[in-house]
Amino acid sequence: MTHSLVGLALGELVDRALPAPADPSRGRLRRRLLLATGLLASNFPDLDLVLTPLLPAPLGYLIHHRGHTHTLLYALPQVALLLALLWLLWPGARRLMKEDRQGRRAVLGTALLGMVLHLSFDGLNVYGVHPFHPFDSRWLYGDLVFIVEPVFWTALGAGLSLLAGPRLRWPLLAFFAAMPLLFTWLGFLQWGSFAGLAAIGLFVAAAHCRFGGRAGLVTALLLCLGFVGVQGVAGQMARAEVRAALAQAAPGARVLDIPLSSFPANPLCWSFATVSEDASAGSYGVRVGVLSLAPGLNPVSACPARFGGVPGSEETALAWKFSETRSLAEFRALQRNNCHFDAWLRFARVPSLAQGAATDIRFGAPDQPNFSTLPFAERQGAPCPSPLADWGYPRADLLGWTGAPGRGR
Repeated sequence: MTHSLVGLALGELVDRALPAPADPSRGRLRRRLLLATGLLASNFPDLDLVLTPLLPAPLGYLIHHRGHTHTLLYALPQVALLLALLWLLWPGARRLMKEDRQGRRAVLGTALLGMVLHLSFDGLNVYGVHPFHPFDSRWLYGDLVFIVEPVFWTALGAGLSLLAGPRLRWPLLAFFAAMPLLFTWLGFLQWGSFAGLAAIGLFVAAAHCRFGGRAGLVTALLLCLGFVGVQGVAGQMARAEVRAALAQAAPGARVLDIPLSSFPANPLCWSFATVSEDASAGSYGVRVGVLSLAPGLNPVSACPARFGGVPGSEETALAWKFSETRSLAEFRALQRNNCHFDAWLRFARVPSLAQGAATDIRFGAPDQPNFSTLPFAERQGAPCPSPLADWGYPRADLLGWTGAPGRGR
């Protein structure tokens, strides 16, 4: 939904930035074309989901989703394909692009920017992207916002709903108002988060009513950017607290990575994982926990349990939930001897191994399988997965490859 709302907002803003055509019917056509272009361009990269059957689960999804279509280089043929489809399948759009040079440039710019915005928003969370492949195939992680962030829905949804026609305006506003309320009632959001989302929606509405539709949308975008900025500051604070806590939990260990994922619409609560190495012991460790940046106001026990909160926790600021220590030599041998595990390591950032299965514990409860879980033991001896994308290994450091071209983080 976030990508769709971003694309529609982009199309609307581009249209409003252009001079109004003398012919109202042409103006309506141009607006519809720019909205469609923004919507499609902002979702086009996710067409890589059709490639997931190329590999057995879960590797097809892990390797090919957020894959080649999520790179800046391969955004260019996607733009060409999108524009070709609009040209071939929409006679009105073809006519407008033939006759209106300014409109043609606006459509091209919207398509390009829509693709870039898709990669940018995907890069804000803990899942990651590798936008500079094939020049740099490393995964890059924002670790800033929840992977499905309601702040974006609320701000952009309010701004766009107020621009809709009278038949759609109120149903859309009701939908975007009801979603946070429902998620709060179901336990996914705290009531403080709901109050913040309500304030965001009202602020966008006030800007729309006071200064017009364009101002409402610009306000929505600025609020989204401001939220990302707040998350950036909060994330740095959270990472510092986790690093200090890990120094006490595992003295002497070298910290390799601290993946972070904020709770939705909540800069105070953060889920985190750590990856560390103890060279003297020949081991590595992964840990998972949750922290609150304001334990006096919002202890970890108050962070929503649906996303990793710890109800009843005696700890108020930081609670460890899971810890695993394993041999570096065994980890490296498994990568060398099991091609399925090796393929999985092109995605995994926080690898947990148990009972012949590997799970990236960034996602879900650490003691439960999730969409990333690979039963590597039962696949030992099976044909190696192919085709594989040449992504950098997030845990190249555990494999001793740090600094190797195309493999280091």
